[in-house]
Amino acid sequence: MSKAPAPKPALAILGDRDLELGPFDAGETDTGPWQHWRLRTDEDNIAWLLFDKKDASANTLDEATLIELNAVLDKIEQERPRGLVIRSAKPSGFIAGADIAQFRAATDPAQIEAMLTKGHAVLDRLDNLPLSTVAVIHGFCLGGGLEVALACDKRIAIDDASFGFPEVLLGLHPGLGGTVRLPRLINPVQAMTMMLTGKTERTRRARSLGIVDAVTKERHVRGAVKAAVNGDLKTHSQGFLDKLLGSAPVRPILASRMRSEASKRAPEKFYPAPYALIDLWVHHGGSRTAMQREEIKSFAQLLVTDTSRNLVRVFFLREKLKGLAKGEFKGRRVHVIGAGAMGGDIAAWCAWHGFVVTLADMKPEPLAGAVKRAAELYGKINHGDRRKLRDALDRLIPDLAGHGASSADLIIEAVPEKLDLKQKVFASVEPRMKPGAILATNTSSIPLEQLREGLRRPERLIGIHFFNPVSRMQLVEVVSHDKVANDVITVARAFLGEIDRLPAPVKSEPGFLVNRALTPYMLEAMVMLNDGVKKETIDKAAEDFGMPMGPIELADEVGLDICLHVAEMLRGSLPDLPLPPKWLIDKVEKGELGKKTGKGFYEWKDGRAVKSGEAGAPPADMADRLILPMLNVCMECLRTGVVPGDEIDDGAMIFATGFAPFRGGPMHYARTRGIADVHQTLTRLAAKYGPRFEPDPGWDNWK
Repeated sequence: MSKAPAPKPALAILGDRDLELGPFDAGETDTGPWQHWRLRTDEDNIAWLLFDKKDASANTLDEATLIELNAVLDKIEQERPRGLVIRSAKPSGFIAGADIAQFRAATDPAQIEAMLTKGHAVLDRLDNLPLSTVAVIHGFCLGGGLEVALACDKRIAIDDASFGFPEVLLGLHPGLGGTVRLPRLINPVQAMTMMLTGKTERTRRARSLGIVDAVTKERHVRGAVKAAVNGDLKTHSQGFLDKLLGSAPVRPILASRMRSEASKRAPEKFYPAPYALIDLWVHHGGSRTAMQREEIKSFAQLLVTDTSRNLVRVFFLREKLKGLAKGEFKGRRVHVIGAGAMGGDIAAWCAWHGFVVTLADMKPEPLAGAVKRAAELYGKINHGDRRKLRDALDRLIPDLAGHGASSADLIIEAVPEKLDLKQKVFASVEPRMKPGAILATNTSSIPLEQLREGLRRPERLIGIHFFNPVSRMQLVEVVSHDKVANDVITVARAFLGEIDRLPAPVKSEPGFLVNRALTPYMLEAMVMLNDGVKKETIDKAAEDFGMPMGPIELADEVGLDICLHVAEMLRGSLPDLPLPPKWLIDKVEKGELGKKTGKGFYEWKDGRAVKSGEAGAPPADMADRLILPMLNVCMECLRTGVVPGDEIDDGAMIFATGFAPFRGGPMHYARTRGIADVHQTLTRLAAKYGPRFEPDPGWDNWK
């Protein structure tokens, strides 16, 4: 919500922290006719401009906020203070970027170009003000927010700030001058890398790159601003080598390597934005005017592509899932049972996010291994804060006797996928649970109706199904059953929000949604292998469709034992599933389980599958044989109410399986391809390969 003007010397708008605006002794903040900006001039004749977007929890740029900023600059030019400071009034950060919602309906590149041209004019005006301009940044400074900061003469960051250009994740590149200003401020290769990857840099790294001129504590902001305005703050400028790397003869050489690196992550036919950005820099990087002009054109063209429109859709799917985590989880103690790969990593992730976690197992060796993996994980995701790493490890408590169960607010069972074993764990732990505690299972396939047998309070049982690796897979299935209490569902979702995961509500059915949909995909690949098709060819067919990896490599990644177990569990509810080949069962019995044992379908070295050279061109119908059964199960889950809607269907499959994001999700892909075509193709495949391809009845009535 917007804040009323405050006549106090400092505005306490960040809750428990005071935002430094300067020592105002009299007068009130000038809001003028503005809804989103507040202006004040301090005793040193320095103007402080606060961005406080009305009715929003975070600042984002749109046409209205930029029009108002332009009006504020009118006043600044008239009054000519010694300096201008731009700050955010939001606790969450500086500016989160552009308001993506304003672009969703845009279809005309000319209209988009006109909007961007106006935005450029405002930031150019800020850039060219005849006085010292300073951006003071806390929290996130992303996309358009970073472009505003770059249009200022100097940037002062608070310790917790982060900087980045995430536009590439939306099928775009910066569009308000970022492609122009950043490569001219810092090392151009580093600048291009930031824009090509969407990587976010924390405060200290941003300082070393030259994005930030000073790093300070909140209490020292006024002093830092005075130094900046007085010219006492040394600013970053490019050295000889940086300028050489951005020169006309060198840019094409560097661009060739950039294209090669980009192709490993994002093939050009699926993701055009990185290559458009590289072309911009190569052809126009020597001219600020040309680069700015072409940036606008390129951004407008990218925005209307199917890739960008679908990736923007994925952004809103993420926001929808995030919204399901709203609520309150009051507890601070978690007890995890099972210190294997999943249980140990769940415990480590919870401890990293501030929970006191007791981790139980029957033997000390798995506990030691889990703590070791946690330390390795924290070393990778920590940003140089040794205290945070130490505190997280202190909160992760090995618990051989399982005493932590009695004080836990949430108990997560993560033992092997065996019904009788899980029921024994429940029988042991339920009597020790404190009132109000939740019992969660990380089962990947067993219906909760079976797991709850014997429980005295089945309404406290819920499924919280993580995916491997826990630290990278954002989606978690929240599995309900007909006896679970509504407050348990709400609190479980809120807990996942606390640990930065996306909850996907699903009902209890064998395999739930994700594993249920993935199983026919991977088993069809086994059928092809059985028929003599090369594994590399099968994987290539899926990768050519846009999957992050093929089904054979995915099976190795998940573990062949887990894949086999899930397939056996699902045969009762999906009777047309092909039988797992005998040789697959033999592989599991020999211990060739995939990545975790170093050998499965592929040999694994240094965490990567070793593949032979040429995969060969996949047959024309191979991708449909792999992908359409997945869509068919997604439709079945939608029809039977396993998922509450097609957006949850799409979001879950994208964030849990990596289903080609640029296609917008399996159900969106089906709608885009044409429901009639999907139905006809499944019917044709069923006639050729068997009843496992028979279209689900849901296709007949879905629109």
